[in-house]
Amino acid sequence: MYKHLLIPTDGSKLSDKAVTHALGLAEALGARVTVLHVSPDYPQPIYMEGIALNPMSRRDYAKSTTEESKKVFARVAKKAAAAGVASTMVHMIAETPWEAIMATAKKRKCDVIVMASHGRRGLAAMLLGSETTKVLTHSKVPVLVVR
Repeated sequence: MYKHLLIPTDGSKLSDKAVTHALGLAEALGARVTVLHVSPDYPQPIYMEGIALNPMSRRDYAKSTTEESKKVFARVAKKAAAAGVASTMVHMIAETPWEAIMATAKKRKCDVIVMASHGRRGLAAMLLGSETTKVLTHSKVPVLVVR
């Protein structure tokens, strides 16, 4: 059945639930996993009255996002090791997380994506959108949504 699962995670409790579910599935199937953490693209400077405000340099931003992803990956790696599941960790900085998820699934030849959905509805869903919905809409491989 599935041999290589892609697990996008943002480190939230809901994503942790999807990670646990995906690792259990991988263990049962004897599959390997790629865990993906996508950080938002470098924030654009804010311009006010002729002054450009940059909260941090690109290098500091990249360092900060890398440190955050290492924290997320440490938790996942511990769970994967306990389950006896081979795992690879991938960190990306991208403007659109759903496109990074799709690109990673294709590049790594994953045959299923297991991810969480925050289940936003109404105005929140319209304004914030849903990375999960975008992945479901564009994915050529199966997507298992955990809630």
